[in-house]
Amino acid sequence: MFARVTQFKMKPGTREAATARMNDLKDQIMGMPGMHCFTNVMNEDGSGYVISVVESEATSNANAPKVAELWGQFAEYLEGAPTPMGYDVIAHWDKG
Repeated sequence: MFARVTQFKMKPGTREAATARMNDLKDQIMGMPGMHCFTNVMNEDGSGYVISVVESEATSNANAPKVAELWGQFAEYLEGAPTPMGYDVIAHWDKG
């Protein structure tokens, strides 16, 4: 498995609207090939990370155009371009 961890910063006062937009895009996000899980964490100041786990680095790279398109849906809320990094998944535990 492979994880893309993307740092972002939302403009002040846009957290609620950005969260609503994310929820509207859930089917597109989770429908990307090889998607295992998606987590978005954000502080009250709008700083946060998206952690998405997919089947492989190749799958993550193949999804990059769709990921860029989805981030484009947040352009009006973002202070700047999000910063993605990729990592091999060493452990992925789920209590469920």
